[in-house]
Formats: sequence, C-alpha cells, structure tokens
Amino acid sequence: MTTDPAAEPALIDHAHPLLAALAPLLSRTNAVLIAPDRVTESDVPLLWEGETIAGVRLPGLPAESPVEAVGDLGRLLEDLATELGAPLCDLPRPQKQRAVRLLEERGAFTYRKSAETVAEALKVSRFTVYNYLNRDRG
Repeated sequence: MTTDPAAEPALIDHAHPLLAALAPLLSRTNAVLIAPDRVTESDVPLLWEGETIAGVRLPGLPAESPVEAVGDLGRLLEDLATELGAPLCDLPRPQKQRAVRLLEERGAFTYRKSAETVAEALKVSRFTVYNYLNRDRG
C-alpha cells in the first residue's frame, strides 16, 4: 500500500540553512518551529526561494482560562508530535525526556495543570514528568 505524501504532515528539516541560523533566536524567544502544512494566520511563514519551508509560532502569554490553556498546550503537544514524527505516547523514554525538555523550552509548563496534561500525552505519570524536568534542570 502506498501513501499519498500530500496526506501526511510535512516534517521540518532542521538542517536547512535558514532554520539552523534561526535556531538560537527561536530558543531564546521560546518560539516554536511549525511544519509548513501547519502554519496558521497567526504564525510567521519562513520562505526560502519562494517556498514555505516552516513557520514560527511566537509564544503568547499563558491563558487565564484553563480551557484556553489546554487548547494552547494541546497545540504545542500536537506540533511537537509532528516535529518528532510520532505520537508522543509511542516515543521511547529518551525521546520522551527530550520532548519534556523541548516543551519546557517552549513555555508549556507555564500553563495551569500542564504537568498532568503532558503526562497524559506521554502516557507516563505526573511524577515522571517532574523527574524529567528536574533531571534537565539539575
């Protein structure tokens, strides 16, 4: 069975010269790279020779409403799964640790009850998420 490449989400080529050059800036500003097929009107498209190669999603202030926060956090989780190329719950432990580190860099843990939401997405305990966070911070 063959799959239609247009039906699959585009992956981000982090080795692309433009994306590699922007990586330090994105890290310092907690901005997130978005696959070209996931760029929305509120994102900044990155064009290279007339083609959108990715987008930048700038961080917003944490939402006051828990419902809005779950929506924003849910979007971060979805985008990360796309970036890593697999559902977060299917990742091996080292990749889950990396996912938690990336989520922290992108401000995911500023949302209310975010550790619980991330734990659910990774299919690990909240305690495990805190262990991953403390491991990276220590």
